[in-house]
Amino acid sequence: MGNRRRVAERRKTKPAVVGGLIAVVVVGGAFGAYSLYGGGASAEDRTSETAARKAVKTGPPSAAEVTALSTRFLTAWQSGDVAKAAAATDDSAAAATLLTGYGKDAHITGVKLTPGTASGSSVPFSVKATVTYKGKSKPLAYDSKLTVVRRAKDGAALVGWKASVVHPDLQDGDRLVTGPAGTPPVTALDRDGGEITTAKYPSLGTVLDGLREKYGKIAGGKAGIELRVVRKAATKGTQKTPDKTLVTLSEGTPGTVKTTLSPTLQADAEQQVAKKDRASVVLMRPSTGEILAVANTSHGFNTAFQGSLAPGSTMKVITSSLLIDKGLASADKQHPCPKYVTYGGWKFQNDDKFEIKGGTFKASFARSCNTAFISQAKKLSNSDLTNQAQQYFGLSMNNWAIGVPSFDGSVPVQSAAQMAASLIGQGGVRMNPLNMASVASTVKTGAFHQPYLVSPTVDNRKLATASRTLSATTLAQLRELMQYTAAYGTAAEAMSGLGPDYGAKTGSAEVDGQKKPNGWFTAWKGDLAAAGVVQQGGHGGDTAGPIVAALLKAGS
Repeated sequence: MGNRRRVAERRKTKPAVVGGLIAVVVVGGAFGAYSLYGGGASAEDRTSETAARKAVKTGPPSAAEVTALSTRFLTAWQSGDVAKAAAATDDSAAAATLLTGYGKDAHITGVKLTPGTASGSSVPFSVKATVTYKGKSKPLAYDSKLTVVRRAKDGAALVGWKASVVHPDLQDGDRLVTGPAGTPPVTALDRDGGEITTAKYPSLGTVLDGLREKYGKIAGGKAGIELRVVRKAATKGTQKTPDKTLVTLSEGTPGTVKTTLSPTLQADAEQQVAKKDRASVVLMRPSTGEILAVANTSHGFNTAFQGSLAPGSTMKVITSSLLIDKGLASADKQHPCPKYVTYGGWKFQNDDKFEIKGGTFKASFARSCNTAFISQAKKLSNSDLTNQAQQYFGLSMNNWAIGVPSFDGSVPVQSAAQMAASLIGQGGVRMNPLNMASVASTVKTGAFHQPYLVSPTVDNRKLATASRTLSATTLAQLRELMQYTAAYGTAAEAMSGLGPDYGAKTGSAEVDGQKKPNGWFTAWKGDLAAAGVVQQGGHGGDTAGPIVAALLKAGS
């Protein structure tokens, strides 16, 4: 009876008022009254709720919904109605914060948004506006896009919120700010004294941003007035992505920072990666650690320095050093390479399920036999590979200081099948071309030299070191394994004509959701070492191999 009485009362009275406010709920941008009463719902209420649930739309937004929502959002943003624009998204709080800052902190006015032709639920649009700060103004123009999504709980079509909707260079948590740049600009120089620009070397934009972030305040420059992307704070164990300048309203006075990059080799690296859709490469000098070239096909993220990818069979260089150290393998001794090995409940196999009967460890390494390494997992402790990578190769300790943000690899302690997978560069192991070029360098010189892009004498920073060096026996065998692979194994075609002072290892790493594995290649020739990856490229010898070999040849 109590429920029915409240229903009757609700029909006769106005919407409930709580603290002087009428309670409302927003559904798909429309406002509907929602009275606040206690107790259970009546049969009539339950019938209405059931009908409402049945009426919730599912599936992708229709073309009409995409047009309506994108128009609503862009019109509200352009007119400066932040609340209305934010309400058209699936994260109104985050949208309101960033859109408010667009005018208040970034000082962007006169916004004109022009939608393009929708592709499914995605709508591209162009932005034209003006950045004004203390009497100084510059035009701002760029392209962006939004995606209309359907909210699961009520079927409402809304703009799927991401910071990149506001500007493609924004990541979630970043801000747009106009004012005196916190860090003065720098002029970066190559090792010969020439200026480094993105016009010359398109993939060095992130490197230049990093150099400014690190050295702007100590290089003698003076800050100017800029519109910048101010990056979110780094999480524990990671390095902050450098801020990015979008518009310069008044020039500052740049300081000067000299790098170790070779202008000719950097140009070669840019040309090589441009031949692939998603390629990255690093070339360095093993005897010193100087980085001579770094390039990425994609210019928005420095995969070569900051990537975190499974390295596949190139990891077998480190694993081989571990097995040799423990007496579990020797280059010229017989070593098992069966079709399959099961460990930790996983069944591992070789590419094309090949096997080598009665072969040596050197033959297994050269042909990249997975089971030759997995078969030894039962004789290793969970921390052995981690210790080997840290103590001999200087990896996975988060302490490299190359002069710009970088990732120095991760070889976590794992158990069971994941530990076994780590031995062949899968599982939780993560590397990038900088890390793997350093691995080849360590084998070439016999000791770890932390790679660097800016000499440590510039800022008196301390370079990372390894606590141990490879024994003469292990080092000699590692070199023999890599030399044999370069001459007769999976790296032979790419390394043809570069011997005899050379060595290499190929790799391919399976990635969930990819049709093709990432192709890896690491090698040395004389006092040069390089490594590269071609994402979704396939076998490393065919994809990354030619890029690495071309740079080694150019630098010789």
